[in-house]
Amino acid sequence: MIFGDFILDLAKSLIQKDEKEVELTKNEFRILKYLSENRGKIIPRDEIMENLWESESFIDDNTLTVNITRLRNKLEELGLKELLQTRRGQGYILV
Repeated sequence: MIFGDFILDLAKSLIQKDEKEVELTKNEFRILKYLSENRGKIIPRDEIMENLWESESFIDDNTLTVNITRLRNKLEELGLKELLQTRRGQGYILV
């Protein structure tokens, strides 16, 4: 899937920009895919958690924070540092 400034490789679970590519974990991939499909829209944390784990069982809020942090670090490796933004009290947005 091509999203303008990067390619999300569904078969290999990685993100690519120019000649660089970075592998993503299953959760990182699913978060980025969901945000990419809703690019430009603020997605609340609970909506991401519901989409990510597809379960009514309680998931520690910190688990999402850890996954977002790891995803941000990987995006930064590709020069996409500002791509994923936090909107305090609202959620996350892919710009």
